[in-house]
Amino acid sequence: MGAGLVMTAAKRSRVRLLIVTMLFFATTINYADRATLSIAGPSLAKDLGLDAVSMGYVFSAFAWSYVLAQLPGGWLLDRYGAKWVYAGAIFLWSAFTLMQGAVGFFTGFTAVAVLFSLRLLVGLAEAPVFPANARITAAWFPTSERGTASAFFNSSQYFATVLFTPLMGWVVHHYGWHHVFTLMGALGIAFALLWTQVMYGPKEHPSINQAERDYIEAGGALLDMDGRGAAAPVNAGRTIRQLLSNRMLLGIYIGQYCITTLTYFFLTWFPVYLVKERGLSILQAGFAAVLPALCGFIGGILGGWISDMLLKRGYSLTASRKIPIVGGMLLSMCIIGCNYVEADALVVGLMALAFFGKGIGALGWAVVSDTSPRATGGLNGGLFNTFGNTAGITTPIVIGYIVQTTGSFNGALVFVGLNALVAVFCYLVIVGEIRRVELH
Repeated sequence: MGAGLVMTAAKRSRVRLLIVTMLFFATTINYADRATLSIAGPSLAKDLGLDAVSMGYVFSAFAWSYVLAQLPGGWLLDRYGAKWVYAGAIFLWSAFTLMQGAVGFFTGFTAVAVLFSLRLLVGLAEAPVFPANARITAAWFPTSERGTASAFFNSSQYFATVLFTPLMGWVVHHYGWHHVFTLMGALGIAFALLWTQVMYGPKEHPSINQAERDYIEAGGALLDMDGRGAAAPVNAGRTIRQLLSNRMLLGIYIGQYCITTLTYFFLTWFPVYLVKERGLSILQAGFAAVLPALCGFIGGILGGWISDMLLKRGYSLTASRKIPIVGGMLLSMCIIGCNYVEADALVVGLMALAFFGKGIGALGWAVVSDTSPRATGGLNGGLFNTFGNTAGITTPIVIGYIVQTTGSFNGALVFVGLNALVAVFCYLVIVGEIRRVELH
């Protein structure tokens, strides 16, 4: 009997590994395009004459539209399905990224207005991505593998920095900031075409066999990547009210806002911090950002593995998700220690430790896959991402004012560290038991 089970398991296809790899690279390009402005920022600000407050508002432009489009993006996913909504999103945000390379043809206020508008459009186009990631993960992965799968695609935010920040810094140094946008835009458009050829749901993927389909279904995979079509959004307003009235989900939403504060510091102000506060060149800053990003990537993979390992060893779903989240967020508070050291190597080391912790704790999308109502995963993911990415509006602006007012990043790092502490409070005190929500 045992040998037969091993033989059956060996015959299972592993198409879900291809699927999560596609999510990983799509999300890598997504985050790289968000980070283009932070790498181009110092040179761009000099050319356009922007101060810290102005740069804070330009940095936040992406998040304004990204947040506002989360619920419509979730609705589109529930209505039209993940494959084609996602493909359209990749193509559009990449096209708008490419267009930012033309900002240099304008001057003064016109240049700032064009840049701000294009960043708004990038945010609008990227809105469906993470709710779609959560929906696709819930469809393709059993519960015992979902933490690792979610952590893998979520860790791509750090891989994007490891892979693209040195490249983009080199491009700025040798060719000018304009070409960062054209390079990344062209890459994304090419990937959008690849996506349409590779991405399918478990029910219709041409390479999946019945053994894999049975395995993931028995383990809790939803199989349906595209929801219930037209039936899903009929009571969208009522569904949103029910989701917001659920204490567990509300704690998860607020916790994600605090965790995402760390993400947006890294995506927007971190290279500027290295240049302005620590005196590095933009090329040096690009390479200095690699170690924290690499540690964040490793932490992200490790957090998912720890969570799924705890689950397989008999821990409850609640404990398996909360232990890495709480431990990781506490570790990420060491970012405040950068205020008390002088050596650049120690600063980079503390940042690396902080983002390692942030990576371990970034399991929010696994929790969304665990808790979303079956027919409205898009709306729940959109609402979760709305709360989380509101930090993309507030974080760049708050830090801009802190830096402008105090002439230092010290207060900014305290602000970021305290958000990690609030995230710990949310998961320990507000969230309670983690379980799938059933709407009535």
